[in-house]
Amino acid sequence: MKHGTVAGLDIGTTKTCAVVASDGPQGLEIIGYGEAPSLGMRKGVVTDLEETIKSIEAATEKAERMAGVHIGDVYVAITGEHIRSTNNRAVVAVQNEDREVSSSDVHRVVEASKIISVPADRQIVHALPRFFTVDGQDGVEDPVGMAGGRLEVDTHIITGGTSFITNVLKCVHRAGLEASGLVFEPLASSAATLLAEEKQVGVVLLDIGGGTTDIAVYSGGGAIYTATIPVGGNILTNDISLGLKTTAGEAEQIKRVYGSGPPELEEQIFPVKTLDGRSTRETATSQLRQIVLPRVVETFRMCKNKIIENVPRDLVLGEIVLTGGGAHLKGIEPLAEEVFGLPVRVGTPDAIGGLTDAMKQPEYATAIGLLIFGPNGGTENHRYVKRSPSMFGKFRSWLGDLWN
Repeated sequence: MKHGTVAGLDIGTTKTCAVVASDGPQGLEIIGYGEAPSLGMRKGVVTDLEETIKSIEAATEKAERMAGVHIGDVYVAITGEHIRSTNNRAVVAVQNEDREVSSSDVHRVVEASKIISVPADRQIVHALPRFFTVDGQDGVEDPVGMAGGRLEVDTHIITGGTSFITNVLKCVHRAGLEASGLVFEPLASSAATLLAEEKQVGVVLLDIGGGTTDIAVYSGGGAIYTATIPVGGNILTNDISLGLKTTAGEAEQIKRVYGSGPPELEEQIFPVKTLDGRSTRETATSQLRQIVLPRVVETFRMCKNKIIENVPRDLVLGEIVLTGGGAHLKGIEPLAEEVFGLPVRVGTPDAIGGLTDAMKQPEYATAIGLLIFGPNGGTENHRYVKRSPSMFGKFRSWLGDLWN
């Protein structure tokens, strides 16, 4: 690839998306993207190598054609039920005689935090420093240059099943690409959609894909809990298809157009094609809601239970951010607010230049976030970040309402 370019590859259950960006005057700017249907993935796991390779090749070729560059290396998003997370703490003695923390001390303490019991069939995907402690002073974001004799780190560690990861990498390699790194999907989505202030105060990101819903909880600036549940938008399409006795394609269209609008919306009557496609019959939005609502609420409750089980009770959370293709579902925000009891917004990627309106959509959050998270190893690089100040103003007012 041309110097100064970076590429991301999001191999989802529904679609595969490749995005390429290059250095511009304002930081990274997207110069090309391509997508193709995914037929060889199910709930984040490869079920058909050949189909997955084909979709990677098709998406990459479109992105290359648009960008006018050859893509060789990509940051690859991974997800699936095999992903696990834990928090760990490590401590090292500062080595410099002048008792000044160096970058090598930081590297050593992060490496020490990776010394955890990992089963033979699993591997560490990320070890993300949440904060450092220098001689008992905690909450330090960057300890380099500080005086001290003892350096500690609190790290969020994410592991994945080795065989699942190997199969994804095999597909990427056989499609003619090299993986620059692996990124757990909600971390990439967070890089594209969340403000640093939100991560500091406390926020839950739910990335609703076709086959999975990924969870990332941030507090104090770093990830404290991440997980995947094997339920996504496709199960909703299946429910609609069965409930309204129509094809999966028609059910997907109905889901997108009519969604799960709140009950107070005026009743609408819409046509539904029969399974053979030869005729249509009329259905009311109230009937659609009876199919959709229980499944959406169930998904949110599963996420909420995971968070309650794994996040300290005294942790303050300011809001829920929904992203991924499932965030398009009409009426999804009030449903999430009801389940979580927190303000909810839909997260669209806006942290990078060159975005067309077609790309400023929640389903591209992971692919775009790979371009930010991948090269920086998860540390937010502010020269890439272009946020509108109005979003932070809205966030502050939400928190004011919540805490007053």
